Amino acid sequence: MAHQGYRQNMKPRARGPSTMVGDPNQLFEDTSAGMPPSQPGGYPNQSYDMGNFSVNNIFGDSVAADLAMAYGSNLANQSKEMVNKEINRFMSINKLKYFFAVDTKYVVKKLALLMFPYTHQNWEVRYHRDSPMTPKHDVNAPDLYIPSMAFITYILLAGMALGIQKRFSPEVLGMCASTALVWIIIEVLALLLCLYLVTVHTDLTTFDILAYSGYKYVGMILSVLFGLLFGKDGYYVALAWTSCALMFFIVRSLRMKILSTVSSEGMVSYNAKNQIRLYITMATALFQPVIIYWLTFHLIR
Repeated sequence: MAHQGYRQNMKPRARGPSTMVGDPNQLFEDTSAGMPPSQPGGYPNQSYDMGNFSVNNIFGDSVAADLAMAYGSNLANQSKEMVNKEINRFMSINKLKYFFAVDTKYVVKKLALLMFPYTHQNWEVRYHRDSPMTPKHDVNAPDLYIPSMAFITYILLAGMALGIQKRFSPEVLGMCASTALVWIIIEVLALLLCLYLVTVHTDLTTFDILAYSGYKYVGMILSVLFGLLFGKDGYYVALAWTSCALMFFIVRSLRMKILSTVSSEGMVSYNAKNQIRLYITMATALFQPVIIYWLTFHLIR
């Protein structure tokens, strides 16, 4: 009895439902089912997610950013080429650089030529390999540096003159600047139209005409400056001198360009067509003192 009771007590106790899956003879439970797939070499391929950030996405985002930058750079280059092409249709940047190729020596010589042109002998523009030499190598070459700087100086001097006379206001100064700019545009367009109507074949470009027309600002500056220093008498003396010098300069500079029919001895042949061209040249020269007086007389009182 005691032996039977001991054997009954040695019976295994129930441990609940079995968790064994598959073979009942398997001694240990296979816990590898929930593990991630392993890489070659036996190491698990783990991807650490931190919220919405994944280490594997780093390289994908970097490639996308590089592609976006390359596309943006390509688009910017195409836009730049299109803008340059449209600008070159109306205005050549290389030609514009030619008119600003100056140095200090040229500026001094050109200003002296504008004020004292009577002793100058050779007025022809020199060429090198069928191209005109730059202004810093030829004092006869037209430039846009002196006209542009003279225009700005004229506006500043007009503001100072109006301020001395207690008549300064931004509106009046803006009117002076816009009037001077509009008149030179009208002058350039009128000369181009006249040359077109008389069918003149010349190497004058729009920039050339703009340069020759812009030299009047130098005379305007001197006239206003003498008027501020010496009154109306000084103004009229400076106006007369600068006007005569500028007219002589314009006639001699445009003479060989507009009067294109030249004989073998270098003399201009005065046929009927060249008479019209001569009138255009003289009208351009005579217009200079008129516009100088019109843009400066109200600044002197």
